[in-house]
Formats: sequence, structure tokens, C-alpha cells
Amino acid sequence: MTINKALTCGVAGNEISKSITGTSEVSASRTVVATGSGAAVGALVSSTAVISLGISAPVTVPLVIASGVIAGIASLFD
Repeated sequence: MTINKALTCGVAGNEISKSITGTSEVSASRTVVATGSGAAVGALVSSTAVISLGISAPVTVPLVIASGVIAGIASLFD
């Protein structure tokens, strides 16, 4: 997986956190929700790659972690 996919998943996780919390204000709770959402989106994307392309954990785990970190950072700058 590429950095591009991690960025996309992270930004999507940040947007999902805005929908879940109902606000775009910077807060610790929204950062936690964004991090979890970004990791969930990364897991969904990577599991799709595992099923369709046969890629294993060396790609899946870093994408999940990177997506969560990017979503958390993005939530701090909205």
C-alpha cells in the first residue's frame, strides 16, 4: 500500500469523526474518534486488498496504523 492510500484513509477517518461527534471543533474526544475511525477505514481498505489481491499483514498493519495517525493529526488542525 502507498502513502497515498494512508492519507486518503486518514482524511476519511477525520471526516467520519466530524459526523460522529457532530462538530468540527478541535478536542481530545474528537481526536480519539478520528484516530479510531481512520484505523477502521484503513483496516477496511487493507482487508479488501487482502481478500482480492492476497496481500498479507506486512501491508495491512502499517496501513491501519498510518491511517489512524493521519486521522488523529488531521483532527487537530480543523
